[in-house]
Amino acid sequence: MRAVTITVIRALAWLALAMGFAFAPALAAEAPAAAAAAAGPQDVMADLSTRLFAALDKDSAAIRHHEDKLLPVVDQLLSPHFDMEYAARLVLGQHWRTATPDQRQQFAVALYQRLLRTYVGAVAEWNADRVKLLPLRSDAAALQVTVHTLVATSRGAIDPVDYRLRQTPDGWKIFDVIVKGVSYMRNYRDDTDQEVSQKGLDAAIARLARIDTGATQRAPSSDPPGAR
Repeated sequence: MRAVTITVIRALAWLALAMGFAFAPALAAEAPAAAAAAAGPQDVMADLSTRLFAALDKDSAAIRHHEDKLLPVVDQLLSPHFDMEYAARLVLGQHWRTATPDQRQQFAVALYQRLLRTYVGAVAEWNADRVKLLPLRSDAAALQVTVHTLVATSRGAIDPVDYRLRQTPDGWKIFDVIVKGVSYMRNYRDDTDQEVSQKGLDAAIARLARIDTGATQRAPSSDPPGAR
């Protein structure tokens, strides 16, 4: 499961890198809440990547290789675009109904923090643009969409990486990433369901809440998602 988690965050990182160089710096400015809510899913991801790289480049030497400084920067940019509660509901499945409000909140935060730490661990290694964003294929009235990309690996392979977003009152938000047909949320759900059934939800929360220093230290240096 750890390998899948790291691969998924690498995929998000490579999309942010590729899209970050494709849009004008003017997008880096904070958009009003109304404009953010009206933006399409691809616009949301373009804006996210542009502002992320603007923040990284502003003081690159000071933050890129210092997780304690980089984590709050990335968190501030990423958290508004990630649907923590919906992702947690998908992962917990039937266990969501029996969880207390406090357990739901703790699990959602722990799941997001685990993802965030892996994401931050990869930031310093982003150095190539091998991602092709494909045209959006969805109904204009759809409440959930999939943003499709193709990622070229250093070995010459082309891997599909898809991003699932849903429309919320606050705009489009990411809730899942699919790498070569493998869903991040589905994999986490399978692992969590078994753990909760055997050990209880509190044990699953405690596991997620532990700092995964190994994952942040094993970020790739040259290959996009699917290369290993």
